[in-house]
Amino acid sequence: MVAFRPFPALTAACAALFAVLVGLGIWQLERLQWKLALIAQVNRNLQAAPLSLDAGAQPRMEYERVALTGRFDNAKEAYAFATDETGAPVYHVLVPLTVGDGRTFMVDRGIVPKEELDPMTRRAGLLAGTVHLVGVWRTPDAPGAFTPRPDLAHRIWYARDVQGIAKADGVTLAAPVVIEADATPNPGGWPKGGQTVVAFRNEHLQYAITWFALAAVLLGVYLAYHVSRGRLRLR
Repeated sequence: MVAFRPFPALTAACAALFAVLVGLGIWQLERLQWKLALIAQVNRNLQAAPLSLDAGAQPRMEYERVALTGRFDNAKEAYAFATDETGAPVYHVLVPLTVGDGRTFMVDRGIVPKEELDPMTRRAGLLAGTVHLVGVWRTPDAPGAFTPRPDLAHRIWYARDVQGIAKADGVTLAAPVVIEADATPNPGGWPKGGQTVVAFRNEHLQYAITWFALAAVLLGVYLAYHVSRGRLRLR
């Protein structure tokens, strides 16, 4: 038989805190299911046939594959600084592409090393005339508080600020997105497309375990305290 005489105020406070901790754990499990569904949807999008933008369609979410036909304005190339998988500096080549109905989209054609930054060193890759492009629809991260200011003289940016790049060139974009070109080789080898990275942080299970563990610790401490005060005992 258990004899238990709980402290009323302590019990009320611990019960409220216990409910909060358990609620946070349940919320993280719900977030886990949402994140898994999102990752699955993105993977399906990347495997699906591309959506044609030429007829005026527009993707409903990020990471959808798109296809479009138009002309690059190579004179307005801009470069976004980044690093490759080895940590070496590279530059994403961002170029406006105008489709047949007059809409303009910003295309990330891929990366070039610093020695290929000057377009005259890769003339074969400066596609002229009408081109057909397949890529991935992305909303790039906005510049942060600590992002360096762009080097406008050399057209180098430190974030893929498509709105800022377009404004600097007097270009009106059909959407504030970047279309990341697929890995189809360009003449001369540069820029190198296929740079889309799908990386979703998914630590919700660890967070849920942490909240449930804290709830269990709280319950253990609560019971141990009552045992130490002689208010919880077995008869």
